[in-house]
Amino acid sequence: MSVLLIAGSPSDRSRTAALLDATGQRLESRGVQVQRLRVRDLNPQALLLADFGHPSVLAAQELVAQASVLVVATPVYKAAYSGILKVFLDLLPQTALKGKTVLPLATGGSPHHMLALDYALRPVLQSLGAKHILPGIYATDAQVIVTPEGTYKVADDIGNRLDEAVDTLVVENLIQGLSNAGRFKSVPFSEVRCSV
Repeated sequence: MSVLLIAGSPSDRSRTAALLDATGQRLESRGVQVQRLRVRDLNPQALLLADFGHPSVLAAQELVAQASVLVVATPVYKAAYSGILKVFLDLLPQTALKGKTVLPLATGGSPHHMLALDYALRPVLQSLGAKHILPGIYATDAQVIVTPEGTYKVADDIGNRLDEAVDTLVVENLIQGLSNAGRFKSVPFSEVRCSV
């Protein structure tokens, strides 16, 4: 199972990044190898001008293509996911998520915007062909706390939900991988031979 963590926050350090990092740590503690993609690190001009051929865009598209699981994290602004994430998703091929499992994560100032995951982000992920979209995890500012040292800490209730989501990702993808590994190549009926 290959997992790509996509940070859709325009900020370098943020609650969204902390939520995504907490997910990545949980995956790594279960022996899953993760890669990280921060959309903010892509060439801004290439993003805004929809330069599909720019090296940073091509490299990001390749990371998405290689992953079997995506964890997409975004802050919620004005009841929608971030503009920088929208621009990136627009640069992906129409079937970029075909056959992939996606775990959406979001952070926002209050619980009033939690439906942005279902009404704004989920339809876009579905339109890109995602095979399975897990129930999203939304955390408010009060659930991703800034410590006195200036770092972020995920509250226990969100941590428990992340544990459940990561367990689901690991179990479902391992079972799928095992069932695919044990299958025989299908044989067309016209090639079946029988002796009596």
